[in-house]
Amino acid sequence: MTEQTLQLSISGMTCEGCAETIASQFKGKEGVLDKTVSYPGEKAKITYDPEKVTKKEIIDTINATGHYQVTGETGAYEGGKNQYSLVIIGGGSTAFAAAIKASELGGTALIINKGLPTGGTCVNVGCVPSKTLIRTAEAHYRAKNPGFEGIETQSRITDFKKIIDQKRSLVADLRQQKYIDVIKDDPNITLLEGRGKIIGEHTVEVDGETCHADNILIATGATTFVPDVPGLKEAGYLTNESAYELEELPETLIVFGGGYIALENAQMFARLGSKVTIVQRSAHVLSDQPEELAQGLVGYLEDEGITVLTNTDIQQVFPAGDEKIVKLTVDGEETTLRATHLLVTTGRQGNTKNLGLEQVGIDTAGRGYLPVDETMRTSVPNIFAAGDVTGKYQFVYTAAYEGNLAAENALRGSSRKADYSVLPWVIFTDPQVAGIGMDEKQAEEAGIEYDTAKLSLDNVPRSIAARDTRGFIKLIRSRETDQLIGARILAPEGSELLMELALAMRHGVTVKSLISEFHPYLTLSEGIKLAALTFDKDVKKLSCCAV
Repeated sequence: MTEQTLQLSISGMTCEGCAETIASQFKGKEGVLDKTVSYPGEKAKITYDPEKVTKKEIIDTINATGHYQVTGETGAYEGGKNQYSLVIIGGGSTAFAAAIKASELGGTALIINKGLPTGGTCVNVGCVPSKTLIRTAEAHYRAKNPGFEGIETQSRITDFKKIIDQKRSLVADLRQQKYIDVIKDDPNITLLEGRGKIIGEHTVEVDGETCHADNILIATGATTFVPDVPGLKEAGYLTNESAYELEELPETLIVFGGGYIALENAQMFARLGSKVTIVQRSAHVLSDQPEELAQGLVGYLEDEGITVLTNTDIQQVFPAGDEKIVKLTVDGEETTLRATHLLVTTGRQGNTKNLGLEQVGIDTAGRGYLPVDETMRTSVPNIFAAGDVTGKYQFVYTAAYEGNLAAENALRGSSRKADYSVLPWVIFTDPQVAGIGMDEKQAEEAGIEYDTAKLSLDNVPRSIAARDTRGFIKLIRSRETDQLIGARILAPEGSELLMELALAMRHGVTVKSLISEFHPYLTLSEGIKLAALTFDKDVKKLSCCAV
C-alpha cells in the first residue's frame, strides 16, 4: 500500500465542534487511514490509500456538508523540499493566472519556464509588440493621409531602429510590471528557469532536479507552424518571434498565410513602407469567417497597395542574392515572386515536444496540441493543460481564463467547465475585424431560425463626421427570442463595440431592449442601436437620434 497525505484549507469553521463534525464525516470511510481537523488553523490533514479513495472523494465529503468548503491545498506530500500543490510547465499568461489562483486558494505553485522570456508569447513576441507597432504604423499612415480637405501633412521614418527600441522598452516594462513583479512577493509562488519534463503523474524533473505536486499543469503555449516547402529553410524566413526584432525595414515582403497574424503584419509593414504581397492557400483570407467580411477587408488592404493572392500553392523557395524567389501557382497558373523578406504565418502548433508525455500515456492531436475536457483535464485526471497548447482559442485572455479554471479544479478537486458561449475576438487591422457568437452559417448548422441586420458605416453619424465610413456592422438574432446570437463587425475601432454585444448576449437582452437604451449621438456605439433598428426599419428614413 502507498499512502498519501492530503492537507486542505477549509472555510466555514467557527468552533471546535465544527472541526469534530468534519472529522466525523470520515468515520468508517474506506481508504481513510487517519484524519486531523484543526479549527484554529482552518485546516484538515487526511492520510489515505489512493487505491481505495480518491482525493476528489475526500474533498467532496467535506463540501457535501453544505456548511464547510475546501478552499485549497496546503501541500499534498509530506517531508522534504520541492513539494507543491501545482507544478506548472510554461511561463506565460496561463501559468501566471494559474499560479496566482493556486496561491489564493492556499496552495503552493511552481512555475517552470524555458524558451521565451517570462511572460510567454503575448508580452514578448505577440500581442504587445505587434499592437504597439501597428499603432506606430497607423500614426505614420494617418499623418500622411489625414482624410480632410484643406490639410496637407507628411510623415517620414527617420530611424527605424528607434521604433524597434521603443517596442523593446515597452515589452521589458510590461514583462516586469505584469509578470515578474506580480508574484515576486508571494511566498506561495516560485519561478524557476529550466526545462520541465514529466517523469510521473506527480513528478516533474527540472534540469536533473525532481519536483513533486498533487497536480501538474502544462501551459507551454504554441509556436509558428512552418510548412514543408522545398528551399524555405535554406532561403531563410521570419516568424512573429523574429519579425519584430528587425532593425531595418524590409524593402519587399511576402507573407505566407491569410489569418489574423498575416493580415495584421501585412498592413503594419505596408504602412511603414514595405511593398507587401499576401499569399493565401484557400479561396479567401480569414477562411474561417464569412466571405463578405474577408472580401470587405481585402478591398481596403488593396486600396493601401497590398497585393492579395488567393488559391495559391507554393512550390519552391530559393535565395537569389539579397532576395528570395518564390515559385507558386495562383489559380492553377505558375508564377514567380521576389522579395527581400518572407514572413511565415501559416498557423500554429503546440509546444509539446520533449515534455515526457509518453511517460504518463498522454497523446497529442493535430499539430502537437493537447486534448483536454471542459475542465481542462487531460486523459490523466491530475494533469491539466490550458492556453495555446490545447489548440482551442488562442487568445491571451482565454489562456488566462483557462489557467485560472485549471488551478481551481486542481486544488479544489472540482469539475467546473469552461464556458466560451460568449467569446469576443478582434483582428487589429484597420478597419478592425471583430466578432462574437455565431455567424449565419453556424446558425443554420445549429438549426436556429434567425434574422440578420447589416448596417454600412455610411449610416453612422460618427463615421460620417470622421470622414471614414469603411465597413459595416452585422447583427444576428433569434427570431424566437429576439435575442442576439452573434455579430460581425468591420469598422475602424470596431472592437470597442464588442462588450455591449457581449453583455447583451450573456444576459439575454433582447434587440428591442437594446434599441431602447440611450446611445450618445456621434459615438460609434450608436452604430449598434442603428444596426438593431435595421432589423425592422430603414434607418435612412429616420431623423437624427430617432427610433
